[in-house]
Parts: sequence; C-alpha cells; structure tokens
Amino acid sequence: MKGRVLIVAGSDSGGGAGIQADLKAVSALGAFGTTAITALTAQNTRGVFGIHAVPPDFIQSQMELVLDDIGADCVKTGMLASVPVIEAVAKSLDSHAAGIPLVVDPVMVAKGGAALLADDAGQALIALLVRRATLITPNIPEAESLLGRRIAGIDDMEGAARDLLALGCGAVLLKGGHLPGDHLVDLLAMPDAVRRFADTRIHTDSTHGTGCTLASAVAAGIAQGMGLPDAVSRARAYVRRAIETAPGLGHGHGPLNHLHAIAEYGW
Repeated sequence: MKGRVLIVAGSDSGGGAGIQADLKAVSALGAFGTTAITALTAQNTRGVFGIHAVPPDFIQSQMELVLDDIGADCVKTGMLASVPVIEAVAKSLDSHAAGIPLVVDPVMVAKGGAALLADDAGQALIALLVRRATLITPNIPEAESLLGRRIAGIDDMEGAARDLLALGCGAVLLKGGHLPGDHLVDLLAMPDAVRRFADTRIHTDSTHGTGCTLASAVAAGIAQGMGLPDAVSRARAYVRRAIETAPGLGHGHGPLNHLHAIAEYGW
C-alpha cells in the first residue's frame, strides 16, 4: 500500500456512502485509510432516517491520535454537520496536519434529500476549511449553496468554478451530474487552467455515494503523489466503472461496486 488518507466524515449504515464508501475506495486504489467519524446515521438506499452526532472533542481526539501515530499524506472531509464540528476539525488540522493536502467534499444534502449540514454552517465551512483546501469537490447544488446563486447549465459551470476558486481553495472539481441531459461535464479549475472531463450519463439508480467515493478516490491519488489532473482522471474512471458494475442492492438509490478495482487494477 502507498499513501495514507485520513477520512473525516459520517458513517452510513447502508454501506454505500460516507466512511464506508470512503474506506472502500481508498483501499481499492491501493492506499491506506484511517478515520475520524463525525456522525452516525441510520440509513439505507431509501433515505436517512436518523443522525446521531459525535461530540466535537471526540472527533478531535480521533483525528489527533491517528495523526500523531500513523500520520497522513492527505486528509479528506465529508459530512461535518455543524459549526462546532467544523471548528473542531479546523483546530486539529491547525495543530496536527499543517501542510498536509486537504480534500473537502462539502456534503450538504443526502441523495434522498435529507439535510446533512446545518443552515448556519456554510460560512464556517468556507472560512475554516474551503479556504485552506487543496481541492474542493462540490456538486451543482452544493456549488449553488456556496456561491448563493443558480448554475443553470454547462455554460455556467466555468464561471462558477472560477468563483469557487476565488473563495481561497487551491483547486475546484465542480461535478455536473445534477444538470439535465445525457452529456455530463465535470470541471477541474486550477489557478492556471481549467480542465474539462466529459462523459455520457449512465441511466441507473445505483448512484448512492458517488460524491463521497470520487472525493476519496482523488484523495488517494494525492496521497500517492499523483498530480491533481491525473488523480481526478483515475478517480473518475474508477467511479464510472463502479457505477457500471453496481450490484443492484436495495430499493432506492443503490450502492456502487467499490471493489471492482481490486481485480482490475491488481491490488
């Protein structure tokens, strides 16, 4: 295994998103994942039915004990839920992870529509984590929330990605899957360039955890020393294949096949 990724995120009892998806993706791509769990959720493919928050000081303890002993080559954040949690994560990054690349997946709403970030937490997320991030990975609704405006189509995405970059992060991967149509575009905006990744839509209900999985797959690449465009390209190919080979479980938005890469990549 090469590359250590500390994942700071919520647990998904259905196994398709959150910490469970993150660990599967990082492991399948040959890196080593550690965790700091921010919340427990009672959920399945049909939705989120309960959330039990982890105390912020215990989140800090998880992070700092892992960083003191095992260390990390990249930190990835997912569901953070509230201002106190965001503040706790930022404190631990300040004290124990200065200089370590940070991937922020600004998780705000679950696939089934449940809110995963408090209404008052958006500005704290920007001020304390987005501005220090190596990369943020918002989807269209998350980008709209961060910017306070609508993104109407693919033509709006580049301006939105550049405005997100202006919030202070090192790079933005703006995901276009929520826009209508069969032509899907993701944009990787960096200070010196914008790179476009295009694919055709896969018509399936097996899309639960795609955002968590993609961000963690990119974090694994960063931890392994890959350049950002290459890490994003590999991560997108990994997620696409995970959707194509999804096991078809559950009666709602089903999980991906995270472990296809073990056979295909030879780990």
